[in-house]
Amino acid sequence: MSADEKRLQELGYTQELARSMSGFSNFAVSFSIISVLSGCLTLYGFGMNTGGPAMIIWGWPLVGLMTLFVGLAMAEVCSSYPTAGGLYYWAAKLARSGGPAWSWFTGWFNFLGQVAVTAGVDFGAAFFANAFLDMQFGFAATPEHVIMLFGGILLAHGLLNTLGVRLVSVLNNVSVWWHIFGVLIIVGALVALPSHHAPAEFVFTKFVNNTGFGNPFYVAMLGLLLAQYTFTGYDASAHMTEETRDAARSGPRGIVMSIVVSLAAGWVLLLGITFAIQNYDGALGSATGVPPAQIFIDAVGFTSAKLLLLIVIGAQFFCGMASVTANSRMIYAFSRDGALPGSRWWHQINKKTQTPTKAVWLAAVCAFSLGLPYLWNTTAYAAVTSVSVIGLYIAYVIPVFLKLRLGDDFQRGPWHLGRWSKPIGLVAICWVGLISVLFMLPSTSPITATTFNYTPVAVLAVLGFAGVWWLVSARRWFSGPKIQGSPEELAALERELELR
Repeated sequence: MSADEKRLQELGYTQELARSMSGFSNFAVSFSIISVLSGCLTLYGFGMNTGGPAMIIWGWPLVGLMTLFVGLAMAEVCSSYPTAGGLYYWAAKLARSGGPAWSWFTGWFNFLGQVAVTAGVDFGAAFFANAFLDMQFGFAATPEHVIMLFGGILLAHGLLNTLGVRLVSVLNNVSVWWHIFGVLIIVGALVALPSHHAPAEFVFTKFVNNTGFGNPFYVAMLGLLLAQYTFTGYDASAHMTEETRDAARSGPRGIVMSIVVSLAAGWVLLLGITFAIQNYDGALGSATGVPPAQIFIDAVGFTSAKLLLLIVIGAQFFCGMASVTANSRMIYAFSRDGALPGSRWWHQINKKTQTPTKAVWLAAVCAFSLGLPYLWNTTAYAAVTSVSVIGLYIAYVIPVFLKLRLGDDFQRGPWHLGRWSKPIGLVAICWVGLISVLFMLPSTSPITATTFNYTPVAVLAVLGFAGVWWLVSARRWFSGPKIQGSPEELAALERELELR
């Protein structure tokens, strides 16, 4: 038995999932979900209206640094508990008292955030795919067409994840290089081909407020959503640890390196796109509904713009596929412990592929339902991204808070922060508190039915459901992550799985 399997047994689980991923593949999942070619570009128009180039360019490194603090604090816990349950398992083990309650609400926030990230990524892919189809075939960019493409992309991601972890792992490895070379190609084209570029003063200092609000500081803070939404989903490295070799080191490294590499690549991308803006007149318009597409057209011409769009769409497709993978593993682990309605169903493993197929399709269906309000609400995409940030980051920081409360009683894994653990954890908690309030606030004025930020509604709906269920029923039977058996019983289960 490998050291990974022994450690998993110590945590109370048997090796049901196929442990076939390398450390690089683990990193690749998180890097693909962060996806600078997805988050940076899908919210670029939002950023230009909410702070403009100044906040896009300077907000990125600020948010990236704060995110790194959060990621470092999470990675230390991941090294101690490398299991697919991730955040909610950590919360149960780190709580001095009330472990089941901490675990319950951490899991539900994580579930909300994971679904919203999947929705946000594939929603963005649908926007860009519609823009390309409009340019190529005249397929108009309408809400109905976007939702249709959104559903088709989710269907494709469900099918890919159904075929097994090996295929997904290979595609995630391809995704890393697609993103890196994609950024280099796009930035290279935007630097070399345009006849002129925006002045440095515009790129680094131009502040834009097209929100309708009069307070520049408030608008600037709202503009941080572009960067903070992009830096989400790196908990995927934790959820994939039961399928990763040398998980206690590979998982933490995957979390941290995905943030660091994305920080560098994203800033280069944002600088390249912003310098390529031609003849800015106070707003970024686009006939396709996707401002970056218009920037490409103005800067490099119609044909080259379509090629750049295809690179972006490919990256977004890889990102959405990895997001469905991570989301399904969280659903699998949470339902393994009976915390979701219909848990026995969602926890089932496909014996042929050793993947949680039913959890894959639950992730896809829930993501689709979260994007449907776009049919009548023009700010729905910004709301989806806000929901993902708030849901995920609250789930990220609860185990960090519980770890700090444990103090010296926290048992470190082989990857740890040493004496920097406490200050890094405190910064992470304060930052998450700030953004959790910030992104629930209105982003457009005046507030109407079509501009209402429904983020608080979505968050409170899930929190209310989980809270009522906990008070009425779950507190009497949910005891946190379930132990599957003694070491001898787990070893017998693993022998049976090998025979199958």
